[in-house]
Amino acid sequence: MSTATNTGAPPLLELRDLHVTYGTDVHAVRGVSLTLPAGQKLGVAGESGCGKSTLALALLRLLPASARLSGEILLDGEDVLTMKWGRLRAVRWAGASLVFQGAMHSLNAVHRVGDQIAEPLLVHGLATPDAARRRTADLLEQVGLPAARADAYPHELSGGQRQRVMIAMALACDPQLIVADEPTTALDVMIQAQILRLIEQLVAEKGISLLMISHDLAVLADTCDRLAVMYAGRVVEEGPASTVHTAAQHPYGLALSAAFPRIGDPASRRAPRGLPGDPPDPALLPSGCTFHPRCPVALNACATEDQALREAGRGHWAACVHVGARGTSAHAGPG
Repeated sequence: MSTATNTGAPPLLELRDLHVTYGTDVHAVRGVSLTLPAGQKLGVAGESGCGKSTLALALLRLLPASARLSGEILLDGEDVLTMKWGRLRAVRWAGASLVFQGAMHSLNAVHRVGDQIAEPLLVHGLATPDAARRRTADLLEQVGLPAARADAYPHELSGGQRQRVMIAMALACDPQLIVADEPTTALDVMIQAQILRLIEQLVAEKGISLLMISHDLAVLADTCDRLAVMYAGRVVEEGPASTVHTAAQHPYGLALSAAFPRIGDPASRRAPRGLPGDPPDPALLPSGCTFHPRCPVALNACATEDQALREAGRGHWAACVHVGARGTSAHAGPG
């Protein structure tokens, strides 16, 4: 079931019952259905091991050959999973681009960053070498770097500068969609804020859709229009970003929200609360609701019966037995 609300904009990206399985029993992504309208920003949150990065890589079929994908990934109406190689190659970077997690490991250490930014332009035949160099200089300035840094190698740049290079590369072919997988990983707080503001500014200026992945609910709530929370490979909550952040209806969404301090919020004078335990091994998923071994409000039925997404408010859905038929929740929010 797709849980996006009707914004009036046509869907640019639509996932329908997407599954990603390795081998016969490693279920990394399980039945994810999401819709991202053109010009909108969708955040995907969850701990490490919940399937977020697998989802990001699946969008452009960048997973290893051992991964089996089923369902549909509709990008501007075309199913990425059934595209021929030539069409898929044309869509990558030009239709949708990916800002990879960890810029130091995503950039080629032996090539100048300017050459790496220009490469998608040349591969797609969108510019001559001279025009690609001019476009590279312009892109570097757009992301706040001097054009002269095009001659630098990745090791000559700071972490924040390398991430800016990755964003410039993602923008090179004017894609309709940018997928940002943990774009501020390993950066200090001030640089994180600069990178997030840069992404927001560029997406707004260019009318690009954004799918951003992070473990930080607060970052996503501040950046995105809507927010999906993933646990053990499936979406357990989805709705308006501010609502999911401040009034989550699934116990896992509540736990993620409670794990971060709310500085300056007099109504929430409490220390952050950690969630005991770890996400389950995708090859050894528990029966019933996969969150029930860690859930503070689990019922006996939760160990045997999985829960579908239920309406928890206007445009807000949660897969929890405590979410009633009228969208009311039987468990309290973080206090």
